[in-house]
Amino acid sequence: MTKAAVFGTGSWGTTFGMILAGAGTRTTLWGRRPEVVEAIDRRHENPDYLPGAVLPEAMRATTDPAEALDGADFVVLAVPSQTLRQNLTSWKPHLPPDAVLVSLMKGIELGTTKRMSEVICEVAEVPQERVAVVSGPNLAGEIVRGQPAATVVACTDERAMERLQEACYLPPWFRPYTNPDVIGVELGGAVKNVIALAVGISAGMGLGDNVGAMLMTRGLAEISRLGTVLGADPHTFAGLAGMGDLVATCTSPLSRNRTFGENLGRGMTLAEVIAATKQTAEGVKSCESVLELARKHDVEMPITEVVVAVVHDAMPPSEAAVLLMSRTPKPERYGL
Repeated sequence: MTKAAVFGTGSWGTTFGMILAGAGTRTTLWGRRPEVVEAIDRRHENPDYLPGAVLPEAMRATTDPAEALDGADFVVLAVPSQTLRQNLTSWKPHLPPDAVLVSLMKGIELGTTKRMSEVICEVAEVPQERVAVVSGPNLAGEIVRGQPAATVVACTDERAMERLQEACYLPPWFRPYTNPDVIGVELGGAVKNVIALAVGISAGMGLGDNVGAMLMTRGLAEISRLGTVLGADPHTFAGLAGMGDLVATCTSPLSRNRTFGENLGRGMTLAEVIAATKQTAEGVKSCESVLELARKHDVEMPITEVVVAVVHDAMPPSEAAVLLMSRTPKPERYGL
């Protein structure tokens, strides 16, 4: 039987563990908080992150990384992106030699501007072929209620990609598609969080659906420009890991980044929004590293620039909106 170790007991890590277990994969979750681990392992619930959800009895949980990793075919990483390097360094001695390392994380590392798969390769000292990425419109709050969803499994090794697809295929509830474009799938997942902050800010300000649609469309253009320069397949951004994930994250009240931005747009301070946010909104930190990555490659990303200005430089949202709408138009065809 295929075995998976999921590192991270937040909403998406726990939900993906449910999917794996439901698909017949023997699954153990690792968590740092004993009370959360005990609730998952003994009571089959995670009240802190998925209140009301009944977890599979076959899914186990532990605070011991060596126990979770013992014999694992897949090591699924679902921790906040900015903690990955430190965490993975401590887990490295226990990693099974042939396991595929799977990233559920949607961020760009601060300081290095590396994608999560790049950090995994560097820290774990494994080749690209042993690292996979899962990304798509996967709102955990819907999936745990049994509502159907689809995702994208990306890996440069076709066999590893197909094995992971099989391990998390749970018809008719969860449908994974495959795509060898790791760069595009990862960038789509990371940058859409930044755009969702912008859409949330505009919604909080009451700017209307026209502005929301503009930000999503122009945001997709920013993602595509950056991805193309970095070697991604442009077609990826028209699929689930691009447009699909962007739309869900920008429009759903279940989206942490959309909600975070909405609170900023309503006039709450950054400190107030952070205090009111129980889970990580990846775009808040990653917007800086995304912008730094874009500048390294001379890619223009004006929406990302104003999000950084609002979130980290205390620019009033109203001023950011005026600045964005007052930019000199460029002769870009078809509004792309």
